[in-house]
Amino acid sequence: MEESVIFQWSVFRSVLAILQWWSFNVTVIIMNKWIFQKLDFKFPLTVSCVHFICSSIGAYVVIKVLKIKPLIMVEPEDRWRRIFPMSFVFCINIVLGNVSLRFIPVSFMQTIKSFTPATTVVLQWLVWRKHFDWRIWASLIPIVGGILLTSVTELSFNMFGFCAALFGCLATSTKTILAESLLHGYKFDSINTVYYMAPFATMILGLPAMLVEGNGVINWFHTHESVWPAIIIIFSSGVLAFCLNFSIFYVIHSTTAVTFNVAGNLKVAVAVLVSWLIFHNPISAMNAVGCAITLVGCTFYGYVRHMLSQQSPPPGTPRTPRTPRNRMELLPLVNDKLDDKV
Repeated sequence: MEESVIFQWSVFRSVLAILQWWSFNVTVIIMNKWIFQKLDFKFPLTVSCVHFICSSIGAYVVIKVLKIKPLIMVEPEDRWRRIFPMSFVFCINIVLGNVSLRFIPVSFMQTIKSFTPATTVVLQWLVWRKHFDWRIWASLIPIVGGILLTSVTELSFNMFGFCAALFGCLATSTKTILAESLLHGYKFDSINTVYYMAPFATMILGLPAMLVEGNGVINWFHTHESVWPAIIIIFSSGVLAFCLNFSIFYVIHSTTAVTFNVAGNLKVAVAVLVSWLIFHNPISAMNAVGCAITLVGCTFYGYVRHMLSQQSPPPGTPRTPRTPRNRMELLPLVNDKLDDKV
């Protein structure tokens, strides 16, 4: 009886964790698109900078003031030698995601971001010369095929937005690969990642945002009809972006690796559906099929990685990079499934 109660509570906690993760993620994506499209605040660098500032403050409050999470100590030398390069790639990743969201629909952007497993495998193979089982390569076929079908049939296709999303995938993959060497020896969770990287990202992006978008932002202030409600929405999206990073810590510690993978891909489907209901961007039947193929391919890829990680390779066989068995190893450098936002 007691075991049954514990199991039911575990299931309930997992479902609750996934639902709150989905809620934060989808809300941030929709709010960012709303800012660009409905508020006519077409300044992705500034929006990204606001998110970094809110995340820096939020992480400081959680770690230093509320002490909800212990601070992982990093040597001052490592902050510049290791954290700063990671922050630079992290900054590019977030900015490219917001730039793509400025020019293409949420559905198209989310589908392209699902290309990240393929770019990660290819970069690891080319740069690190890592060996991958043939089943890993085979699992990438539906992902690539789904992306191609979605791109060809996208009714609101924009080349600049498409390239920004695609290069965002490369930035996400680069961030993941660099983490293996630059952050070796540190077990960062999502909150400590934000604590160290968001201030650096703010410093990196602050000046370019002012130079590129400063005049446009000032003109927007003078011409927009409801400035203060719009500003509240913009900063609220920053607060929710930090909450999104906080939620990933909860969901990873409440679910298994397989559940996390499946939930992450279903989250994309939820984001696509909600964005379509709100913004009514046209989606053709073949476009929807391409998106579905991509998500199924991502789920299959995660399943293959998990199954291979459970197998012991024959002696002398190069190992396929495994799916982390320790949940702390699953914690991404601000979450590849959430790379939609700090």
